[in-house]
Amino acid sequence: MSRVLKVGLIGAGLIGARRAAVVKEDPSVDLTMVADVEKDRATEAAARWGVPGCEATSDWKEVVCSPELDIVIISTINKFLAPITIAALQNGKYVLCEKPMGRNLGEAKEMAEVSQAAGKILKIGFNHRFHPAIQKAHELCTTGEIGPLFYIRCVYGHGGRPGYEKEWRGDPDLAGGGELLDQGVHVVDLCRWFLGEFLEVFGNTATYFWDLGCFEAADSRQRTADVGHRSSVIGRLEDNAFVLLRTADGRVAQFHTSWTQWRNRFLFEIYGRDGSLHIEGLGGSYGPERLILVKRCPESGPPEERIWEFPGADNSWKVEWAEFRAAIQEGRRPLGDAEDGLEAMRLIDAIYRSARVGQPVAVNP
Repeated sequence: MSRVLKVGLIGAGLIGARRAAVVKEDPSVDLTMVADVEKDRATEAAARWGVPGCEATSDWKEVVCSPELDIVIISTINKFLAPITIAALQNGKYVLCEKPMGRNLGEAKEMAEVSQAAGKILKIGFNHRFHPAIQKAHELCTTGEIGPLFYIRCVYGHGGRPGYEKEWRGDPDLAGGGELLDQGVHVVDLCRWFLGEFLEVFGNTATYFWDLGCFEAADSRQRTADVGHRSSVIGRLEDNAFVLLRTADGRVAQFHTSWTQWRNRFLFEIYGRDGSLHIEGLGGSYGPERLILVKRCPESGPPEERIWEFPGADNSWKVEWAEFRAAIQEGRRPLGDAEDGLEAMRLIDAIYRSARVGQPVAVNP
């Protein structure tokens, strides 16, 4: 596939703008159509990032049904990710859908099934895999630099902003989940990428500060995009989640993701037999991104250290886009595809189930 690919964007907010800016820099693609519920925002995005004549609309169906488009980027709020993705795939489009993969496991399963039936790539927006420190750490793990892996520890969060609870993330119907689904899904995906599949989870969710909406807990195996069989358990969207994940061979990932992290923080640590890797920061408000390699001294005593610094702007969006576009052109799976998105949602579902019953639960196949 050597011709210039035509791209449509649905959702021109903050994340959509980041995607559009990256597309504009790629000479192998053209942004030719933008949709947003606010027509003026779609028009502005089309003029700023699209090719001459880029169309703007407030109706996402015009984008997914356009016979001219090859790729659709979907960066809407969570409620609309599944129906728009499914419609785009059924209309023969390659799709980059922002994380999470729908609001729940039921929606994720349907998205994956439609992608397979349509024979079109569905990529989930796991841009954290493409941060340079994380990519370098994965490379070092793959080459055995710190030996067989033992466990992972992670802290990730921010403190919100005034009125945060009144935004769409505070609405259970629009969001589907709280901080676990919002930022925690990135951590779950990274833990899988480094350690593989998990057999059992133990999760605790809490609402400490933000006055987030209440929801009627649902059995996600029975839910569909809009209706489902609901239980009578009433809960609240969480602003904190504390999680343990365990593999079949006993390796563990431990993480805390939070909307009460008053000073933005990202810390991801991987420990192995011969040393450890420490990723700090994501750039911007999360602080400079860097990777520290710690090599265990066989004779004990202070370990050896090597540090990589990654200053500058967050380039993960550009690298992720290039890998996705290359996967389309080469006819292969992209990094962070529908299978990865589905398995992440399977773990999120298990964590929420564990939090409801207050004990470890198996991850459903």
